[in-house]
Amino acid sequence: MTFPVYYAAAQERHEPAGHPDAPARCEALLAAAADCGATTQPPGDLGLEPIAAVHSAGLLELLQTAYADFARLPEGPRPAVPDTFPVRDKGRYEHVPRNIWARLGHYCTDTLTPILPDTWSAAYASAQTALAAAEAVAAGAPLAYALCRPPGHHAYRDLYGGYCYLNNAAIAAEWLARRGRRVAVLDIDYHHGNGTQAIFYDRADVFFCSLHADPEDEYPYYAGYARETGRGAGQGYTLNLPLPPDTDDLAYRRALDVALRAIAGYAPDVLLVSLGFDTLAGDPHGGLRLAPASFRPIGRALAALGWPMLLVQEGGYLVPALRAACVALLEGILA
Repeated sequence: MTFPVYYAAAQERHEPAGHPDAPARCEALLAAAADCGATTQPPGDLGLEPIAAVHSAGLLELLQTAYADFARLPEGPRPAVPDTFPVRDKGRYEHVPRNIWARLGHYCTDTLTPILPDTWSAAYASAQTALAAAEAVAAGAPLAYALCRPPGHHAYRDLYGGYCYLNNAAIAAEWLARRGRRVAVLDIDYHHGNGTQAIFYDRADVFFCSLHADPEDEYPYYAGYARETGRGAGQGYTLNLPLPPDTDDLAYRRALDVALRAIAGYAPDVLLVSLGFDTLAGDPHGGLRLAPASFRPIGRALAALGWPMLLVQEGGYLVPALRAACVALLEGILA
């Protein structure tokens, strides 16, 4: 089976010096897709509307203007990174000061996610990549792969952070949901998809399930606990399966089986997989013990459910192992 892979060259323009989210990640994953016979193509452009359906106007405005505003400071052009956060008052803090330092702190969760001259164009292209794959699945493709960079699952409606600016998976899921599709999001990145969870936490039309490192031990720390199951209309439509350090292949598969049974009970029209390879043993930002070959049975388990599948790339920073892991996953899905 051939399948489309979407990737935009503009995503390479965002290149923070010495940052883990480097363009080399995508080179390895593109090579893996080619190994599996995929056709890589650039996404179209559905405009800002489907992005604004997920993210606040204030966040979108900041991402587009922050670098230029920051560059006008006496210190001159440099990566825009906040140094002050309204931490304790965040839940009820409404006013957004006009000062650029204050605006950065208002909309950002950490100091890991710099805004550079081409960050907005890369993040916008990444979101369009996810939308193109969603379009393909909606048009009948059984599998589509959105090779997104920057990643997205830590971005909230009105917050960016964790290397993420726009929540690509949530944007694609929202686009599908607005077209009557019943969407299940399965996040298998090492880190919890806190932004995706928050965006759909009150809703029953998108099921969110995540396997991830226990937030008692790992970023993002403040979300991803098993007790978080949804709120209001969304009660019961969130499932978190936190994993202890050094989880091996067998334990991971057992947790995945729990996740897939829950998703099967939801009976989605589309399975959207927030795909992270930072669960690989040796990943500099991970702590599990999966091997590249571990992803082959994971792919088979995902495909066995029989639903159209949309892969949206998130993390994975052990570049020498990415190609083999991605090939294994895709071979498992296509088998």
